[in-house]
Amino acid sequence: MDQLVVTFYLACVLAIGLWSGRHVKSMEQFAVAGRSFTSLVIFATLSASFIGDGFSIGNAEKVYLFGIVNIFALWGFSLKEILVGTFIAPRMDRFRDVISVGDIMKHDYGILGKVITGLFSLLLCAGIVGAQVGSMGIVFHVFLGMSPLLGILIGCGIVIAYTTIGGMRAIVLTDIVQFIVLAVAMPVTLLLGIRSVGGWDTLITAVPAVHLTIPGAGKTAIGFISLSLTFLLGETLVPPYVQRLYIGRNAGHTARGILFSGIFSIPFFAVTGLIGLVALVLNPQLDANLSLPYVIREVLPAGIKGIVIAGVISIVMSSADSFLNAASIALTHDVVKPFARNRIGPRQELIIAKTTTLVVGILAVIFALSIRSVLDILIFAYNFWAPVILVPLTAALLGIHAGRRSFLAGASAGIAGTLIWNSTAAASDINGLVIGLFCNMVVFGLVATVDHSRGHPAGTSQRE
Repeated sequence: MDQLVVTFYLACVLAIGLWSGRHVKSMEQFAVAGRSFTSLVIFATLSASFIGDGFSIGNAEKVYLFGIVNIFALWGFSLKEILVGTFIAPRMDRFRDVISVGDIMKHDYGILGKVITGLFSLLLCAGIVGAQVGSMGIVFHVFLGMSPLLGILIGCGIVIAYTTIGGMRAIVLTDIVQFIVLAVAMPVTLLLGIRSVGGWDTLITAVPAVHLTIPGAGKTAIGFISLSLTFLLGETLVPPYVQRLYIGRNAGHTARGILFSGIFSIPFFAVTGLIGLVALVLNPQLDANLSLPYVIREVLPAGIKGIVIAGVISIVMSSADSFLNAASIALTHDVVKPFARNRIGPRQELIIAKTTTLVVGILAVIFALSIRSVLDILIFAYNFWAPVILVPLTAALLGIHAGRRSFLAGASAGIAGTLIWNSTAAASDINGLVIGLFCNMVVFGLVATVDHSRGHPAGTSQRE
C-alpha cells in the first residue's frame, strides 16, 4: 500500500514537471519563468526549497544527539528569511533584468566579480545538492527496502529529468505540490509520535534533562552562538533564494512571500526537531541519522505512512531541484558565457544549462558519498559562500557602491580567514565560516572607505 502511494506520488511529480517545461525556449524562461508569480506561490516554493533534508532529517538527528538547542540555532535561518523579506526583497524592482546572482555582482564589481560569483555559486550548490542526494539514498533504503545507490538513481533521475526540461517553472509547480505534502506530513508524524510514547508529559520526562537545556548536551555557549550564526549567514542570499527574488510579479509580492516563508519555518523547525526527541525515547540506541525515518516507520499506520514517506521524499526533491537549477545557471550564465565573450546564442546557452544540470547531479552523488551527516554536508558547503560572496552581494543589493578592489580584497580575506581558522582551530566551537565572513566584512569596508576617500568610488572603469 505504502509503495503504491509513493509510486503514484513520484509519477505525479514527474508528470507535472515535464508538462510544465513544454514551453521553455529561452534562458530567461529556464531561470526565472516569466517573473509572474504571486506571494503565496513564492512562499510555497521558497519554503519547499529551503526546508530540505538538512533542516528536517538533519535537524531530527542533531536534536536526538544534542537536544533542543539545535532548534533554537536553526531559528537563525528563520531570522535571516524575515530580515531578507523586510529589508532586501522590497528593493528588487530595480533588478528586473537579471537572471543570476552574477548579474547583480557584475553591476558593481565587473565581469571578474560575476565569474568568481558563478564559480562559488557552483561549489555551494553542488555541495547542498550532495546533501539532498545522500538523503535520497537513506529514504529509499529505509522505507522501500532499496539499496541506497538505487534510491539515489531513482530520486535524482526524476529530479534531473524535470529540472532539465522544465527549469524554474517546473521547479515552482512541483514545489507547490511538495510543500503541501510536507506541511501536512511532518506535523502528523510528530503528533502520532508523541501519542506513541504516552503523551507530551511522558516525552519530556523520558528525555535526558540536558537535552532540554541550552547550550545542550556536549555544547558550549560559544558553540551555540557560532552554530546560530552559521545558519543565519550560511544560506543567506544563496543562488536559489536570490532567484526567488526575481520571479515575483513585483517587489511587494516577493517581499510578502519571503516574509511568510520565514515565519512558517519557525514552527516547522520545532516540529522536525521534536521528532528527534520522540526517536530518542523510542530507541536510545538508534543511529541518530535515522531518527526521523525511524519514527515514521514505527508509529504510522499503513496508508498514512505512504503519504508521510512521500512528504519526506518531497523534502529532499524540493531542495535538490532548486540547487541543481541554480548551479546550471551559475556555470552557464556567469562563467561559460563571459569566457566565450557572449558569443553564445540564447538557444546554445539553454542547451549548455540543461547539460550542466546532469553534470552537477553526478558530481553531487560523488560529494554525498564522501560525508555521512547531511547537516555536516550543509555546514561544509556554506564555507563556499558566506566568507566570499555574502558581504559584497549584500552591499550591492542595498545600494552600497564599492568597487572591484573592495570585492577582491574582501573575498581574499574571507577565503584566507576561513582556511586558516579551519586548519589551525578545527577543534574550536566557532565555525570558520563566521571568521571568514568577519574578515571579508572588515577588509571590504576598509578598502571601500579608502577608495572613496581618494575620490575613486565604484565606477565604470572598475567594471570592465
